[in-house]
Amino acid sequence: MDALPQPEAAGRSDDALMQAWVGGDAGAFEALYARHRLRLHRFLLRQLRDPGLADEVFQDTWQRVVAAGRDWRPEASFTAWLYRIARNRVADQWRARQHRPPAPDDAEARTAGLEDPETPERRLDAWQRQRGLQQALDALPAEQREVVLLRLEQELTLDEIGDITGVGRETVKSRLRYAMDKLRAALAGPVPEGVPAPEDAR
Repeated sequence: MDALPQPEAAGRSDDALMQAWVGGDAGAFEALYARHRLRLHRFLLRQLRDPGLADEVFQDTWQRVVAAGRDWRPEASFTAWLYRIARNRVADQWRARQHRPPAPDDAEARTAGLEDPETPERRLDAWQRQRGLQQALDALPAEQREVVLLRLEQELTLDEIGDITGVGRETVKSRLRYAMDKLRAALAGPVPEGVPAPEDAR
């Protein structure tokens, strides 16, 4: 079990921690890792649908953060930068395989078994188990599924998602709207309470 971030790190922003790490504070990087590891791993698992491959890309993403960290500049948020690296690694995997790998037989059980203390994510997981959310997500076009995962699970803003995906805010908003419409239709019911609509995005 990873150590929890120290109290003094808990109140510092990602960018402040990253700047401290670049300046030589190893504990700042540990705090960043502890803060983002669960959500990043879940994003990769949802995208790749292969726990082993998700673990591999997860480790590679953090290795690339370490390798590139000394050149990091606070021009975009750390979160957007981190997920842009992860997204590029996922794209590399898809290009290498020419198709998304099939989900292993026990993928649902493994996903449900991941430790996750975040209440919004637990709500989303409960909805998945009850209504087949994962199947509906898998049926979405890749660019729509991506913005849904970044918005609903990672709770990123439209601008941050635009930084990660390389498209404009209005394109992100449009993809999110189309995706939510398709999810509503596929699940034959409303999006659960607490999930933000595109219009509510910051």
